[in-house]
Amino acid sequence: MAPSTQTPETSPRIDLSRQFLLAMPGRVAGELANTVIYVCEHTEHGALGLVINRPTDLTVGDLLQRIDLNLSLEIGPVSHAPVFFGGPVQTDRGFVLHVPQGAYSSSIALGEDVALTTSRDVLQDVAAGCGPARILVTLGYAGWGSGQLEDELARNAWLNVLANNDILFDTPAEERYDAALAQLGIRSSMLASEAGHA
Repeated sequence: MAPSTQTPETSPRIDLSRQFLLAMPGRVAGELANTVIYVCEHTEHGALGLVINRPTDLTVGDLLQRIDLNLSLEIGPVSHAPVFFGGPVQTDRGFVLHVPQGAYSSSIALGEDVALTTSRDVLQDVAAGCGPARILVTLGYAGWGSGQLEDELARNAWLNVLANNDILFDTPAEERYDAALAQLGIRSSMLASEAGHA
């Protein structure tokens, strides 16, 4: 009797939702090189993630003013937080990762402690000083079609590790890659040396 072989249709599907993807040096090029991506959704139809370590020159306060929202004095330090380059797809569209709070018109719970909102109402709350306590705002997202991310993982383009809210919301952007790697017990200098011997 022949050994059973798994076809792509029957092989167990991996779900990287709520994980960080770390771009491997020399394996991911272009706009996603050296990025940390928070995977919001990963299904058999593809994946959607947000780059969390590529700040732009735009601040949240600038963005709120550009969309004609008046800033309350209560907005505090979030006004100076950077807006991030979330990825190369729909770079004119805003995405807000935040701790769950309120009921927004276009919001998806990503587990129990993070939500993704794409509607203006969350930014109205932020401008009024009553928005979520922890937020990360991006313009654009990173997207993969069906099977594309799995193929990239098979080619060692990405490392993955369970997402951590302290890294997501509190760690300085330039330290997020190393902080996420540290969860795997790896230093970025180890990756660079391995890439050099490929």
